[in-house]
Amino acid sequence: MSDPEMASAAGGAGPYARERAVAVAAAEEAGTMLRDRFRAPLTVRTKDASGDVVTELDLAAEEIVLSRLRRHFPHDRILSEEAGLLDGTGSRTWLVDPLDGTNNVAIGLPAYVVGIALCVAGAPVVGVVHEPLTGRTWHAVSGHGAHSDSGPLTGPDGRLPAPGPVIAWTQGHAVGRADTAAAVLRQHLELRCRRVLQLWAPLLGWSMLARGTIDGFVGYRAEGLDLPAGALLAAEAGVELRTLHGEVFRPGFAGSGADRSFVAARTDTLDYVLAQVASVTGRRDPGPAVR
Repeated sequence: MSDPEMASAAGGAGPYARERAVAVAAAEEAGTMLRDRFRAPLTVRTKDASGDVVTELDLAAEEIVLSRLRRHFPHDRILSEEAGLLDGTGSRTWLVDPLDGTNNVAIGLPAYVVGIALCVAGAPVVGVVHEPLTGRTWHAVSGHGAHSDSGPLTGPDGRLPAPGPVIAWTQGHAVGRADTAAAVLRQHLELRCRRVLQLWAPLLGWSMLARGTIDGFVGYRAEGLDLPAGALLAAEAGVELRTLHGEVFRPGFAGSGADRSFVAARTDTLDYVLAQVASVTGRRDPGPAVR
C-alpha cells in the first residue's frame, strides 16, 4: 500500500472518517486525470434515447474510483454510473458518479465534478464532491457538518435577495422535453427568480448551494445516483430539504423518480421558492413578486 493510500485508509478520527478519506482520495485522483486529459480529443458515444452521452474519460475516472473503493471496502455494494451495480453484502452502498457533467465536457465546457456517496440502509452518511478545474473538494459526514479544504461550509444566509433568488434546476433523464409539468414549473421559476441555472452537472449545483454562492436548488424527478452526495453536503451546511409540497425531503437513490422532486434553500428563500412552486401545483398563495 502506498503512503497516500495508507494516509487515506487511516482517515483520522470521527464516524466514517476512513470512508470519507478514501472517497476524497479517490475523487481527487480521478479529478487529476480528468483535468490532465480535458483538452485531449474525445470519443463521445450516445447512451440512450434521451441524448445522454459517455466518453472514455467517464470510464477512466470510474476505474480509478472503483479500484480504490473495492480495495478498501471489498464487501460493500457499489452502484456506479457506467459499471452499474457491483453487489456486496450488508446495508452499505457506495454511489459513484465519476464524471458529473459529461455533456459539458463533450462540448468543451469545463463545468464538471466527481461525486461519491456512501449510503447506509438507503440514507447518505458520507458525501464527497471534487471539482478538477479548481482542485477543490467538498465533503460531509452525516451529523458532523460539511467542509472544504479552507473550513466549514455554511450555505446561503436564507435572506431573500431583492432581485429574487439565484437557484439551480435539475431534472432526471427520464423527464422528456414534452413534460408539461416540468416545463411549466421551470418557466414559472424563471419568471420569479433572478436566475435559474441548468448546469448539466447537479453535484456542481449542490456544491454551490453548500458554499452559499447560490440561494436554492429545485429538482424535478431528479436522478438518484448523484442526489445523496449533493443533498448531504447541502443539508450539513444548514440547507433545508423539502418536497415540492413542503414536507421534509429525505434524499435516496432507490425507487421512482417521482419521489425525488425537491426544493432546497433556507428560511425566507425557502418560503419564497416553495410558494412559487405551490402557485403552479395549486397548493399555496405565491405571495408578492420580488423586483
